[in-house]
Amino acid sequence: MPMAIEYPEALIRFIGISEVLAGIGLVVPGVLKIKTILIPLAALGLAVIMVLAIIFHLSRGEVAPSVLNLVLGLLASFVAWGRYWKAPIYPESKSTHQARGFN
Repeated sequence: MPMAIEYPEALIRFIGISEVLAGIGLVVPGVLKIKTILIPLAALGLAVIMVLAIIFHLSRGEVAPSVLNLVLGLLASFVAWGRYWKAPIYPESKSTHQARGFN
C-alpha cells in the first residue's frame, strides 16, 4: 500500500484496529445476546469511519475508493437503523436462561 507509507504508522494501525473492533461489535453481541445495543453503535462507528474515508479520498482526487466507501457507509448506516429501530435484537432475560437450563 503506497499510501500507507505517507502517513504515521500509528494512524494506520488505529484505523485498522477500529475497523476490526467495529466488525467484532457487529457480530459478537448478536450471537451472545449480551449488550446488543453495541450492534447499532458499532455500525454507526463504521459509518463515521466511511464518511471520513470519503473525505480523505476525495481530497486526494480518488473517486473510485470514495464510491466504495459510500456503499460501505450506506450498508453500515442501514445496519445501524435496522438493529436500532426496525429489528432490534434484545438481550436474553434471566428467565430465558433458566428455561433453557443455563442457571
